[in-house]
Amino acid sequence: MAQKRGEFVGSLDCGTTSVRFIVFDKHADIVAENQVEFAQYYPNPGWHEHDADEIMDHANQCITKAIEKMVSAGWAQDSVKVIGVTNQRETTVAWSRKTGKPLCRAIVWTDSRTKHTVAHYEQKLENTGIQVRPGEWVKGREGTEVLRKITGLPLSTYFSAIKLRWMIDNHSDVSKAHEEDDLLFGTVESWVAYNLLGGVATGIHISEVTNASRTLLLNTSTLQWEPSLVEFFGLRKSILPRLVSSSEVYGNVASGPLKGIPIGGLVGDQQGALVGNKCLSKGEAKCTYGTGAFLLFCTGEEIVKSTHGLLSTVSGSYNRLETTAYCTSKVAYQAGPDAKPVYALEGSSKPCNLFTGRDYLLTNGKVAVAGSAVKWLRDTMGLIDSAAQVNELASKVPDSGGLFFVTAFSGLLAPYWDSGAAGLLIGISQYTNPSHIARATLEANAYQTRAIIESMKLDSGVDLKYLKVDGGMTNGDLAMSVLADVGGFTVIRPEMRESTALGSALLAGAAIKLFGWDLSKPETLAEVNTKGSREFSPQLSTQEQLRRWDGWQRAVERAKGWDEGRAD
Repeated sequence: MAQKRGEFVGSLDCGTTSVRFIVFDKHADIVAENQVEFAQYYPNPGWHEHDADEIMDHANQCITKAIEKMVSAGWAQDSVKVIGVTNQRETTVAWSRKTGKPLCRAIVWTDSRTKHTVAHYEQKLENTGIQVRPGEWVKGREGTEVLRKITGLPLSTYFSAIKLRWMIDNHSDVSKAHEEDDLLFGTVESWVAYNLLGGVATGIHISEVTNASRTLLLNTSTLQWEPSLVEFFGLRKSILPRLVSSSEVYGNVASGPLKGIPIGGLVGDQQGALVGNKCLSKGEAKCTYGTGAFLLFCTGEEIVKSTHGLLSTVSGSYNRLETTAYCTSKVAYQAGPDAKPVYALEGSSKPCNLFTGRDYLLTNGKVAVAGSAVKWLRDTMGLIDSAAQVNELASKVPDSGGLFFVTAFSGLLAPYWDSGAAGLLIGISQYTNPSHIARATLEANAYQTRAIIESMKLDSGVDLKYLKVDGGMTNGDLAMSVLADVGGFTVIRPEMRESTALGSALLAGAAIKLFGWDLSKPETLAEVNTKGSREFSPQLSTQEQLRRWDGWQRAVERAKGWDEGRAD
């Protein structure tokens, strides 16, 4: 039988625990896919590492298996016309320019070993400062503001420059390579692109702007490496990748079943999900509910600084949360080397245990609620046997019966920021039953999502058009209905929810004008991922929404400061 010839776009999604390769058609229907988990290394408390070679081995395996499945389904191997790559952000890789091999294990975005490195640079920022012009230094509070103005970020264990500095200071091979100018630095997309495009033979060392914006080294206004920060962290400029946009042809795959196929899209995972949800205009937002709740709010071509609770470093007098929150507009994507960047508001914090039961450092408008609370209902209280059952239990009652659950297991995060807050169930009466508690748990997620969106609306001056959602928690219809009712906005849930992978596919397809896709013209994506899309509209009256919102706010106030000043 003759093979069918199609036009498809592939996406390599390099996540925190697995790699997958998905082949999409023009409507975002999945033609073939393969996913493989890879090893996680935890050599010391707070440490989290990956083997960069293993990531590439699994990536190549995924590509091969997915293409085999596509061919088995009757499609010609050359039906894939272009591929994109999306990735976990901040994870830091250091490798040799001469050999192309990693010099140590990658430090993962969740890793918190670098607290002392952060403290050193906080001290340096306070006492020495940043040299903004030859002979002109800014330090102290002004230095902190300059750092945030340039990068949109604070000093944190989170970001790649801090992780890289730790590598140089603590790994002799990395230090030696840095001294001898043999070091190459990059985040995961940089490492993956380097290898797919030929490794040492071609020496294509690039970094895409959304990933570069997570390093503490990128000037988010100019989209160039900031010399003052390269100097501040004591780095050689030669170790840095060449900066590229999110959508352009970077080169062709050097080997394997996709040999000769162009790579046309690179993007960090949460920005990829923003693009995959087609949130390309001001006021459009997406929230990914998976291991965490990741919320991005598009502000268009404007950089917006938050003044409503989404930009702060949390350091309580009683218990210093290992948390840094920040929210100025970050680079959402750049749709070509000559295109203006598009920005999005986001907020970030940690930690939280969510539906998988693993510990993760969470980013992007993170709602530290539902997962940890659902896990508590399941594992500690025994009210449910699985996370999915929370929807079934909650559906047995029409509302929470006046119950509010402030799930401040590790303090309150964005936009309240109170490290001394404690978890609180309030409104309990003899009428209260387990179903009310389950419903209050779903509502808690919705209330915190609304709180962050309200802050983002105030910061941007733009109203929310609707909230697009994806991720595991969105499988529950009740959870989405509750989100719409509490939030007072329409929630849109697509049937195909691999939005992160789809985002890199859209960027790649647009780079070669496949299917006429053009991110500057959202109408060209009108037929993408529309099948089975469902909208959840608010069913509560405005008066009832406000009454419940007021109840939530009062509950939050009662939860605040519980541990403040408590002696150990």
